[in-house]
Amino acid sequence: MTESAKPTPTDKPDIFETRESAVRSYCRSWPATFARSQGAKQWDEDGNEYLDFFSGAGALNYGHNNPAVMGPLIEYLQSGAVLHSMDMKTPAKREFLQTFQDLILKPRGLDYSVMFPGPTGTNTVEAALKLARKVTGRQHMLSFTNAFHGMTLGSLSVTGNSMKREGAGIPLTNSSKIPYDDYFDGEVPDFLWLEKVLEDSGSGVDKPAAVIVETVQGEGGLRAARAEWLRALSDLCKKHDILLIVDDVQAGCGRTGSFFSFEEAGIEPDIVCLSKSISGSGLPLALTLFRPELDVWEPGEHNGTFRGNNPAFVTATAALKTFWADNDFQNQLADTIAELHQRLDGIVEKAEGASIRGRGLLAGVCFEDLEVAEKVAAYAFDNGLLLETSGADDEVIKIMPPLTIDSRDLQAGLDIIEAGVLKFAPASAKAALA
Repeated sequence: MTESAKPTPTDKPDIFETRESAVRSYCRSWPATFARSQGAKQWDEDGNEYLDFFSGAGALNYGHNNPAVMGPLIEYLQSGAVLHSMDMKTPAKREFLQTFQDLILKPRGLDYSVMFPGPTGTNTVEAALKLARKVTGRQHMLSFTNAFHGMTLGSLSVTGNSMKREGAGIPLTNSSKIPYDDYFDGEVPDFLWLEKVLEDSGSGVDKPAAVIVETVQGEGGLRAARAEWLRALSDLCKKHDILLIVDDVQAGCGRTGSFFSFEEAGIEPDIVCLSKSISGSGLPLALTLFRPELDVWEPGEHNGTFRGNNPAFVTATAALKTFWADNDFQNQLADTIAELHQRLDGIVEKAEGASIRGRGLLAGVCFEDLEVAEKVAAYAFDNGLLLETSGADDEVIKIMPPLTIDSRDLQAGLDIIEAGVLKFAPASAKAALA
């Protein structure tokens, strides 16, 4: 083969296309090969820069390669310390548990046993469902319309999205869906049906073991439950001896403005699911928290090979000590949230059929025209911004920057979003004058 006949890199088959499963998804919307990342930015192999309003689907609340967590991780990796330990004792696990107790649980008056169920969000949900059934002796679960709790069978059984549920290939049983906050646009009293059937012995509805809820539905269209609705749900569960599980996998770890997303409502769930940003670095880690009296597990009754991810314990500890040792970060986060929502108010005022969804830095803009959000997201990518869509019909652009983002990068990303919204959903002249 002559020099001129040699294939150029662009002539080579794309191994992602030829070898990776068709199940891949994000790379279809963002056809770049990302090679470097720092803070709120990523760069592809060609050096193109992208602002990241995706944050690893919520696994990178403190941004990419944050020095506060990477320094301790590098030191640990070079020290010869234990990386994999199943559920054996290690100094890294001890320090994480102590730090989590001292900086997160005790200041909030929470007394939870901590379980390491496996490294992912669906692992912690599966553990929560399994424990609720074991504690109560009841099988049925209640979850909510448009909920998303994971992709394994138990988690899918309490998920609302029909496309994801159909992927199970078998009936998903022992679960019923009930209306999420404002599902009936305020026309039906909250929990009217549920209260009625629980009190009626002839209703034919078995008392559930638990109700599982997201305070903000990250994949379900950024719907955010009101604090009073969450309090009413908690009261109803207590009244009928039903366990309340809060899935804080995406909304937790500061995403809504406080460490736990349920703090604003003043409730104390029986079981809490955490994952994604609990490691502080993007490394896999998940926790299932529950009241100590619910800790009825037999040793080894629920386990997993990778529940002792010591590098993740190291970065999680560093993140807690850096960002949650006092109120400074939370106060700074409140300012960032206010800046985001003030700007979103201005954007939707200029748009046709647009409204704001979500809470904190788990926010979105919903469009009545179901084609707009995907067009805005595609426009964003073409202009250097990673922006996901959410909702049953992908009708919401999902705005989820790092909690540590500075004002300059936040506004630059919002400039791109505003330009996309005004390109595809500008307010009519009549609406603009109103």
